Amino acid sequence: MNYKLTMKPRILILYTGGTIGMIEDAATKSLRPFDFNHLIDNVPKIKMLDYFIEHIQFDPPIDSSDMKPSNWADIASQIEKHYNEFDGFVVLHGTDTMAYTASALSFMLRNLDKPVIITGSQLPIGEVRTDGEENLITALQIAAAVDPVDNGPMIREVAILFENYLWRGNRATKKSADNFNAFKSYNYPPLAQIGLGINYNHDVLRRPDFHRPLEVFTAMDTSVMFIDLFPGISDSSLRHQLATPGIKAIVLRTYGAGNAPTTQWFYDAIRAAVDRGKIIVNVTQCIAGGVHTKRYYSGNRLLEAGAISGADITSEAAITKLMHLLARSCDTDTVAREMTIPICGEMSSQSAVRHP
Repeated sequence: MNYKLTMKPRILILYTGGTIGMIEDAATKSLRPFDFNHLIDNVPKIKMLDYFIEHIQFDPPIDSSDMKPSNWADIASQIEKHYNEFDGFVVLHGTDTMAYTASALSFMLRNLDKPVIITGSQLPIGEVRTDGEENLITALQIAAAVDPVDNGPMIREVAILFENYLWRGNRATKKSADNFNAFKSYNYPPLAQIGLGINYNHDVLRRPDFHRPLEVFTAMDTSVMFIDLFPGISDSSLRHQLATPGIKAIVLRTYGAGNAPTTQWFYDAIRAAVDRGKIIVNVTQCIAGGVHTKRYYSGNRLLEAGAISGADITSEAAITKLMHLLARSCDTDTVAREMTIPICGEMSSQSAVRHP
Protein backbone atom coordinates (compact mmCIF):
# COMPACT_ATOMS: atom_id res chain seq x y z
CA MET A 1 0.00 0.00 0.00
CA ASN A 2 1.40 3.38 -0.98
CA TYR A 3 0.77 5.29 2.21
CA LYS A 4 1.86 8.90 2.31
CA LEU A 5 1.63 11.56 4.97
CA THR A 6 -1.12 14.05 4.27
CA MET A 7 -3.26 16.50 6.18
CA LYS A 8 -6.32 15.18 4.39
CA PRO A 9 -8.54 12.67 6.23
CA ARG A 10 -7.08 9.22 5.66
CA ILE A 11 -9.71 6.54 5.09
CA LEU A 12 -9.24 2.84 4.32
CA ILE A 13 -12.04 1.05 2.46
CA LEU A 14 -12.31 -2.70 2.98
CA TYR A 15 -14.49 -4.25 0.28
CA THR A 16 -15.55 -7.69 1.47
CA GLY A 17 -18.27 -8.26 -1.11
CA GLY A 18 -21.97 -7.62 -1.39
CA THR A 19 -24.38 -5.87 -3.71
CA ILE A 20 -22.76 -2.45 -3.30
CA GLY A 21 -19.65 -3.47 -5.24
CA MET A 22 -21.49 -4.85 -8.25
CA ILE A 23 -21.88 -3.34 -11.69
CA GLU A 24 -23.57 -4.67 -14.80
CA ASP A 25 -21.30 -6.33 -17.33
CA ALA A 26 -21.99 -4.57 -20.64
CA ALA A 27 -21.58 -7.78 -22.63
CA THR A 28 -23.44 -10.32 -20.50
CA LYS A 29 -25.80 -7.98 -18.60
CA SER A 30 -25.00 -9.96 -15.44
CA LEU A 31 -23.69 -8.43 -12.22
CA ARG A 32 -19.98 -8.64 -11.43
CA PRO A 33 -17.75 -6.99 -8.80
CA PHE A 34 -16.16 -3.81 -10.06
CA ASP A 35 -12.44 -3.19 -9.77
CA PHE A 36 -11.86 -0.87 -6.82
CA ASN A 37 -8.72 0.37 -8.52
CA HIS A 38 -11.22 2.32 -10.62
CA LEU A 39 -13.37 3.45 -7.68
CA ILE A 40 -13.37 7.10 -8.77
CA ASP A 41 -14.51 6.08 -12.26
CA ASN A 42 -17.50 4.28 -10.76
CA VAL A 43 -18.25 6.88 -8.07
CA PRO A 44 -16.85 10.18 -9.42
CA LYS A 45 -18.42 12.23 -6.59
CA ILE A 46 -15.75 10.83 -4.26
CA LYS A 47 -13.30 13.31 -5.80
CA MET A 48 -15.34 16.13 -4.23
CA LEU A 49 -14.47 14.85 -0.74
CA ASP A 50 -10.75 15.58 -1.13
CA TYR A 51 -9.77 12.66 1.13
CA PHE A 52 -6.77 10.37 0.98
CA ILE A 53 -8.48 7.01 0.27
CA GLU A 54 -6.93 3.58 -0.06
CA HIS A 55 -8.72 0.29 -0.45
CA ILE A 56 -8.29 -3.42 0.13
CA GLN A 57 -10.45 -5.72 -1.95
CA PHE A 58 -11.14 -9.23 -0.69
CA ASP A 59 -10.42 -11.77 -3.41
CA PRO A 60 -12.73 -13.38 -4.14
CA PRO A 61 -15.53 -11.14 -2.80
CA ILE A 62 -17.66 -12.83 -0.16
CA ASP A 63 -21.39 -13.26 -0.52
CA SER A 64 -22.54 -12.21 2.93
CA SER A 65 -24.56 -15.42 3.24
CA ASP A 66 -21.18 -17.19 3.20
CA MET A 67 -19.65 -14.94 5.86
CA LYS A 68 -17.74 -16.88 8.53
CA PRO A 69 -15.88 -16.01 11.73
CA SER A 70 -12.61 -16.46 9.83
CA ASN A 71 -13.72 -13.61 7.55
CA TRP A 72 -14.47 -11.45 10.58
CA ALA A 73 -10.94 -12.19 11.76
CA ASP A 74 -9.55 -11.10 8.39
CA ILE A 75 -11.42 -7.78 8.59
CA ALA A 76 -10.29 -7.17 12.18
CA SER A 77 -6.70 -8.08 11.31
CA GLN A 78 -6.63 -5.61 8.41
CA ILE A 79 -7.93 -2.86 10.69
CA GLU A 80 -5.28 -3.73 13.28
CA LYS A 81 -2.51 -3.80 10.65
CA HIS A 82 -3.39 -0.35 9.29
CA TYR A 83 -4.77 1.20 12.48
CA ASN A 84 -2.09 3.84 12.87
CA GLU A 85 -2.07 4.78 9.18
CA PHE A 86 -5.70 5.84 8.84
CA ASP A 87 -8.19 8.07 10.59
CA GLY A 88 -11.14 5.82 9.86
CA PHE A 89 -12.29 2.64 8.17
CA VAL A 90 -15.22 1.88 5.88
CA VAL A 91 -16.23 -1.77 5.45
CA LEU A 92 -18.37 -2.59 2.42
CA HIS A 93 -20.44 -5.67 3.12
CA GLY A 94 -23.51 -7.56 1.97
CA THR A 95 -26.64 -6.83 3.96
CA ASP A 96 -27.76 -10.34 4.94
CA THR A 97 -25.18 -10.85 7.71
CA MET A 98 -24.07 -7.25 8.18
CA ALA A 99 -25.48 -7.06 11.73
CA TYR A 100 -23.59 -10.22 12.70
CA THR A 101 -20.33 -8.81 11.34
CA ALA A 102 -20.86 -5.46 13.06
CA SER A 103 -21.51 -7.20 16.37
CA ALA A 104 -18.53 -9.53 16.00
CA LEU A 105 -16.14 -6.68 15.14
CA SER A 106 -17.33 -4.67 18.14
CA PHE A 107 -16.15 -7.50 20.40
CA MET A 108 -12.96 -8.22 18.47
CA LEU A 109 -11.78 -4.58 18.43
CA ARG A 110 -11.44 -3.76 22.12
CA ASN A 111 -10.71 -0.14 23.08
CA LEU A 112 -11.51 1.03 19.56
CA ASP A 113 -11.20 4.81 19.33
CA LYS A 114 -11.59 5.28 15.58
CA PRO A 115 -14.63 4.86 13.32
CA VAL A 116 -15.34 1.52 11.68
CA ILE A 117 -18.34 2.26 9.47
CA ILE A 118 -20.03 -0.71 7.82
CA THR A 119 -22.29 -0.07 4.87
CA GLY A 120 -23.67 -1.70 1.76
CA SER A 121 -26.66 -1.29 -0.50
CA GLN A 122 -29.88 -2.85 -1.66
CA LEU A 123 -29.14 -2.06 -5.31
CA PRO A 124 -25.76 -2.41 -7.08
CA ILE A 125 -23.66 0.72 -7.36
CA GLY A 126 -23.94 0.50 -11.14
CA GLU A 127 -27.75 0.77 -11.09
CA VAL A 128 -29.36 4.10 -11.97
CA ARG A 129 -31.39 4.19 -8.72
CA THR A 130 -28.66 2.71 -6.53
CA ASP A 131 -28.53 3.55 -2.85
CA GLY A 132 -24.91 2.37 -2.85
CA GLU A 133 -23.34 5.62 -4.04
CA GLU A 134 -24.99 7.73 -1.33
CA ASN A 135 -24.25 5.13 1.38
CA LEU A 136 -20.58 4.94 0.39
CA ILE A 137 -20.07 8.70 0.26
CA THR A 138 -21.90 9.26 3.56
CA ALA A 139 -19.90 6.46 5.22
CA LEU A 140 -16.68 8.13 4.08
CA GLN A 141 -17.84 11.49 5.46
CA ILE A 142 -18.71 9.94 8.81
CA ALA A 143 -15.39 8.07 8.94
CA ALA A 144 -13.62 11.40 8.41
CA ALA A 145 -15.76 13.47 10.81
CA VAL A 146 -14.02 15.23 13.70
CA ASP A 147 -15.49 16.04 17.10
CA PRO A 148 -14.86 19.77 17.69
CA VAL A 149 -14.76 19.20 21.45
CA ASP A 150 -11.43 17.33 21.43
CA ASN A 151 -10.50 17.14 17.73
CA GLY A 152 -10.77 13.37 17.90
CA PRO A 153 -12.96 11.22 15.68
CA MET A 154 -16.67 11.89 15.94
CA ILE A 155 -17.42 8.15 15.88
CA ARG A 156 -15.24 5.83 17.96
CA GLU A 157 -16.97 2.51 17.55
CA VAL A 158 -18.28 0.01 15.01
CA ALA A 159 -21.40 1.41 13.36
CA ILE A 160 -23.77 0.57 10.51
CA LEU A 161 -24.60 3.36 8.07
CA PHE A 162 -27.62 2.74 5.91
CA GLU A 163 -29.72 5.32 4.08
CA ASN A 164 -30.83 7.93 6.63
CA TYR A 165 -29.35 6.55 9.84
CA LEU A 166 -26.14 5.60 11.58
CA TRP A 167 -26.68 2.83 14.12
CA ARG A 168 -24.47 1.29 16.79
CA GLY A 169 -23.33 -1.88 15.05
CA ASN A 170 -24.00 -4.31 17.88
CA ARG A 171 -27.48 -2.86 18.44
CA ALA A 172 -28.69 -3.02 14.84
CA THR A 173 -30.64 -5.66 12.98
CA LYS A 174 -31.78 -6.02 9.39
CA LYS A 175 -35.47 -5.17 9.27
CA SER A 176 -36.25 -5.23 5.54
CA ALA A 177 -35.21 -7.20 2.49
CA ASP A 178 -36.72 -4.60 0.16
CA ASN A 179 -36.50 -1.08 1.57
CA PHE A 180 -33.51 1.25 1.39
CA ASN A 181 -33.81 1.88 5.14
CA ALA A 182 -32.97 -1.76 5.75
CA PHE A 183 -31.53 -1.56 9.28
CA LYS A 184 -32.74 -0.34 12.63
CA SER A 185 -31.80 -0.39 16.29
CA TYR A 186 -34.96 -0.84 18.29
CA ASN A 187 -33.41 -0.57 21.75
CA TYR A 188 -30.85 2.20 21.20
CA PRO A 189 -31.25 5.55 19.47
CA PRO A 190 -29.45 6.37 16.21
CA LEU A 191 -25.92 7.72 16.49
CA ALA A 192 -26.74 10.12 13.68
CA GLN A 193 -29.55 11.03 11.31
CA ILE A 194 -28.76 11.90 7.73
CA GLY A 195 -30.79 14.51 5.88
CA LEU A 196 -29.56 17.76 4.43
CA GLY A 197 -26.71 17.34 6.88
CA ILE A 198 -25.32 14.66 9.18
CA ASN A 199 -26.81 15.33 12.61
CA TYR A 200 -24.98 13.48 15.38
CA ASN A 201 -26.71 12.47 18.58
CA HIS A 202 -23.82 13.39 20.87
CA ASP A 203 -25.46 12.08 24.04
CA VAL A 204 -25.38 8.47 22.82
CA LEU A 205 -21.97 8.35 21.12
CA ARG A 206 -19.51 5.93 22.67
CA ARG A 207 -16.40 7.43 24.24
CA PRO A 208 -13.88 4.71 25.19
CA ASP A 209 -10.95 4.93 27.57
CA PHE A 210 -8.19 6.55 25.53
CA HIS A 211 -5.50 5.38 27.93
CA ARG A 212 -5.88 1.83 26.65
CA PRO A 213 -4.37 0.73 23.32
CA LEU A 214 -6.39 -1.16 20.74
CA GLU A 215 -6.57 -4.86 21.51
CA VAL A 216 -7.69 -7.26 18.81
CA PHE A 217 -9.09 -10.69 19.65
CA THR A 218 -9.88 -12.61 16.48
CA ALA A 219 -10.57 -16.06 17.96
CA MET A 220 -14.22 -17.13 17.92
CA ASP A 221 -15.66 -20.38 19.27
CA THR A 222 -18.54 -21.54 17.07
CA SER A 223 -19.84 -24.13 19.56
CA VAL A 224 -23.08 -22.15 19.80
CA MET A 225 -26.61 -22.34 18.43
CA PHE A 226 -30.05 -20.74 18.45
CA ILE A 227 -33.17 -22.47 19.72
CA ASP A 228 -36.44 -20.73 18.86
CA LEU A 229 -39.50 -21.45 20.96
CA PHE A 230 -42.86 -21.94 19.28
CA PRO A 231 -46.28 -23.13 20.44
CA GLY A 232 -46.21 -26.90 20.26
CA ILE A 233 -42.50 -27.46 20.83
CA SER A 234 -42.16 -30.92 22.32
CA ASP A 235 -40.12 -32.33 25.16
CA SER A 236 -38.23 -34.67 22.82
CA SER A 237 -37.50 -31.93 20.27
CA LEU A 238 -36.21 -29.50 22.91
CA ARG A 239 -34.06 -32.13 24.63
CA HIS A 240 -32.65 -33.24 21.27
CA GLN A 241 -31.57 -29.68 20.46
CA LEU A 242 -30.17 -29.06 23.94
CA ALA A 243 -28.09 -32.23 23.61
CA THR A 244 -26.56 -31.30 20.22
CA PRO A 245 -23.00 -32.68 20.31
CA GLY A 246 -20.24 -30.12 20.69
CA ILE A 247 -22.51 -27.24 21.66
CA LYS A 248 -21.37 -25.23 24.68
CA ALA A 249 -23.83 -22.34 24.66
CA ILE A 250 -27.33 -21.65 23.38
CA VAL A 251 -29.27 -18.48 22.65
CA LEU A 252 -32.84 -19.41 23.60
CA ARG A 253 -35.21 -17.11 21.72
CA THR A 254 -38.26 -16.80 23.92
CA TYR A 255 -41.63 -15.08 23.84
CA GLY A 256 -42.33 -11.50 24.88
CA ALA A 257 -40.38 -10.35 27.94
CA GLY A 258 -38.42 -13.60 28.13
CA ASN A 259 -41.26 -16.03 28.71
CA ALA A 260 -41.40 -19.78 28.05
CA PRO A 261 -43.68 -22.73 28.77
CA THR A 262 -44.30 -23.23 32.49
CA THR A 263 -44.64 -27.01 32.22
CA GLN A 264 -42.42 -29.13 34.44
CA TRP A 265 -40.83 -30.97 31.51
CA PHE A 266 -39.62 -27.67 30.03
CA TYR A 267 -38.09 -26.56 33.33
CA ASP A 268 -36.46 -29.96 33.79
CA ALA A 269 -34.98 -29.93 30.27
CA ILE A 270 -33.41 -26.49 30.75
CA ARG A 271 -32.19 -27.33 34.25
CA ALA A 272 -30.61 -30.58 33.04
CA ALA A 273 -28.80 -28.80 30.21
CA VAL A 274 -27.43 -26.15 32.58
CA ASP A 275 -26.34 -28.86 35.01
CA ARG A 276 -24.41 -30.49 32.14
CA GLY A 277 -22.48 -27.24 31.72
CA LYS A 278 -24.48 -25.65 28.91
CA ILE A 279 -24.78 -21.85 28.96
CA ILE A 280 -28.31 -20.78 28.02
CA VAL A 281 -29.01 -17.12 27.29
CA ASN A 282 -32.62 -15.94 27.29
CA VAL A 283 -33.22 -13.46 24.44
CA THR A 284 -36.64 -12.27 23.30
CA GLN A 285 -37.99 -12.99 19.82
CA CYS A 286 -39.45 -9.46 19.80
CA ILE A 287 -37.63 -6.86 17.74
CA ALA A 288 -38.02 -4.21 20.48
CA GLY A 289 -37.82 -4.39 24.26
CA GLY A 290 -35.98 -7.01 26.22
CA VAL A 291 -36.05 -9.82 28.75
CA HIS A 292 -37.53 -9.06 32.17
CA THR A 293 -37.36 -12.42 33.89
CA LYS A 294 -39.15 -11.38 37.08
CA ARG A 295 -42.08 -9.68 35.39
CA TYR A 296 -43.95 -12.95 34.78
CA TYR A 297 -43.94 -16.34 36.44
CA SER A 298 -42.87 -18.09 33.22
CA GLY A 299 -39.80 -15.92 32.81
CA ASN A 300 -38.83 -16.32 36.45
CA ARG A 301 -39.03 -20.11 36.03
CA LEU A 302 -36.40 -19.88 33.30
CA LEU A 303 -34.17 -17.88 35.61
CA GLU A 304 -34.64 -20.50 38.33
CA ALA A 305 -33.74 -23.21 35.83
CA GLY A 306 -30.38 -21.51 35.26
CA ALA A 307 -30.92 -19.51 32.10
CA ILE A 308 -29.19 -16.11 31.87
CA SER A 309 -31.11 -12.98 31.01
CA GLY A 310 -29.90 -11.37 27.79
CA ALA A 311 -31.67 -8.14 28.74
CA ASP A 312 -32.18 -6.11 25.53
CA ILE A 313 -29.35 -7.60 23.47
CA THR A 314 -30.07 -8.52 19.84
CA SER A 315 -29.86 -12.11 18.68
CA GLU A 316 -26.92 -11.19 16.43
CA ALA A 317 -24.99 -9.62 19.29
CA ALA A 318 -25.84 -12.44 21.70
CA ILE A 319 -24.54 -15.22 19.47
CA THR A 320 -21.35 -13.39 18.49
CA LYS A 321 -20.68 -12.32 22.07
CA LEU A 322 -20.92 -15.96 23.12
CA MET A 323 -18.45 -16.95 20.38
CA HIS A 324 -16.07 -14.26 21.59
CA LEU A 325 -16.30 -15.08 25.29
CA LEU A 326 -16.05 -18.85 24.80
CA ALA A 327 -12.87 -18.35 22.77
CA ARG A 328 -11.37 -16.31 25.62
CA SER A 329 -12.35 -18.52 28.54
CA CYS A 330 -13.20 -22.18 29.07
CA ASP A 331 -14.77 -21.44 32.44
CA THR A 332 -18.55 -21.65 32.19
CA ASP A 333 -19.22 -19.42 35.18
CA THR A 334 -16.92 -16.70 33.81
CA VAL A 335 -18.63 -16.72 30.40
CA ALA A 336 -22.08 -16.76 32.01
CA ARG A 337 -21.23 -13.82 34.23
CA GLU A 338 -19.71 -11.76 31.40
CA MET A 339 -22.79 -12.37 29.24
CA THR A 340 -24.73 -10.21 31.73
CA ILE A 341 -22.23 -7.33 31.60
CA PRO A 342 -22.06 -4.82 28.72
CA ILE A 343 -18.66 -4.97 26.99
CA CYS A 344 -19.01 -2.31 24.32
CA GLY A 345 -22.52 -0.92 24.46
CA GLU A 346 -24.26 -4.04 23.13
CA MET A 347 -26.86 -4.18 25.91
CA SER A 348 -28.30 -2.13 28.72
CA SER A 349 -26.69 -2.58 32.11
CA GLN A 350 -29.80 -3.66 34.01
CA SER A 351 -29.45 -7.33 33.08
CA ALA A 352 -30.43 -10.05 35.51
CA VAL A 353 -27.76 -12.19 37.10
CA ARG A 354 -27.64 -15.91 36.66
CA HIS A 355 -29.55 -17.87 39.28
CA PRO A 356 -27.28 -20.22 41.22
